[in-house]
Amino acid sequence: MVPEETMDETIGRIVGQYSPMLLRLAYARLGSAADAEDAVQETFLQLVSRRPAFRDQEHEKAWLIRTALCRASDIRRRADRQALPLEEAALAAAPPEDNELLEAVQALPEKYAAAIHLYYYEGYSIKEIARLLGAPAATIGARLARGRARLRQMLKED
Repeated sequence: MVPEETMDETIGRIVGQYSPMLLRLAYARLGSAADAEDAVQETFLQLVSRRPAFRDQEHEKAWLIRTALCRASDIRRRADRQALPLEEAALAAAPPEDNELLEAVQALPEKYAAAIHLYYYEGYSIKEIARLLGAPAATIGARLARGRARLRQMLKED
């Protein structure tokens, strides 16, 4: 019989297991490593304060992804409302992997960007993304198609 994890062990396991994926997801949405770290930290703070009961690991992962996307959106909205004078300095300090395609993905509406990131950068199938985001598979397929079309248009214009 395997002893159950304590809450501290569970949180430690979740942080260790999901931090890299959540950071990539938040970075793809925000374009800033510092903001991505903030979004992930807020996600884990919410995990500790709310202590949700998960049915299984798939439910756990879906909750973390949805929460991280919501936190990233909150950070992006706050940044959009505040015209930061350091914005140009932040762009100059962007990591070298920041390229034209990633910038275009980040410029997409969130519903398209999340689907594209999870599909192409994280390697999830449409069915897996649908379960993670709580949307029908057909909706995710449509978001991918529309997101790709918008990306093509954005990249053609550049």
